[in-house]
Amino acid sequence: MPALDIPIDIHWLEATVLASVRIAAFIVIAPPFSDRAFPGMVKAALSLGLGLAVSPQVVPATPALTDTAFFLDLFVQALIGAAFGFLVYLVFSAVQGAGSLIDLSSGFQMASAYDPQLAINGAQFTRLFQMGALALMFSSGAYQLILGGLGGTFRALPIGHGFPAALTANMVAQHTSAMFVAAAEIAGPLILVLFLADLGLGLLTKVAPALNAFSLSYPVKILLSLGLGGGVFIALPAAVQSLTGGAVSVLMGRG
Repeated sequence: MPALDIPIDIHWLEATVLASVRIAAFIVIAPPFSDRAFPGMVKAALSLGLGLAVSPQVVPATPALTDTAFFLDLFVQALIGAAFGFLVYLVFSAVQGAGSLIDLSSGFQMASAYDPQLAINGAQFTRLFQMGALALMFSSGAYQLILGGLGGTFRALPIGHGFPAALTANMVAQHTSAMFVAAAEIAGPLILVLFLADLGLGLLTKVAPALNAFSLSYPVKILLSLGLGGGVFIALPAAVQSLTGGAVSVLMGRG
């Protein structure tokens, strides 16, 4: 009986494994895939499936590797995937930051608590904005753009070409500052209204101290936050769309 001979392309296998490692490190950190609603087995299967999907693109561009170079590149690819995932996380942290700014200005911050499902520590608007952003990413198909951008990282930074430490540090610094600006732009109108409410109550207290109008600060700010917060939430889809474009630019090497 002839022996069963199954040929295995070692070069294809190495390139696919390295691509899957980069994708797995990215999925663990980058939203929306980092959410704890995704079981670890699903994340592992998604990483392997996407690694197989990009293998026709990755294999021709991957040089032949020795055993030592292969194991070293496993670490490098995990580092690259984690770096790209962190950059995408920074971009989408603007939504969470906007919610935190509103909570801080309206007084809700005193009721902050750790949410183990979302893995964030914040009050009502922080969690509402984060859940809203995740829901919008799935309902609008933005997650598909993120996955498309992830595939583009293999063109911007092919396997076997090392880790661009200087470029990554520059992009982290750039997008950290951009995250604060985007958070201020999202929450800015409501924060301005709350500031003007504080200013008006302060002036009223100065003019008529007997009224003690400043004691109404918290009830008034909570009422304004609940009444006008819906307007900020309505603008969230446009913000998520813009942030998705920024995340894809980061992954494609244009950020």
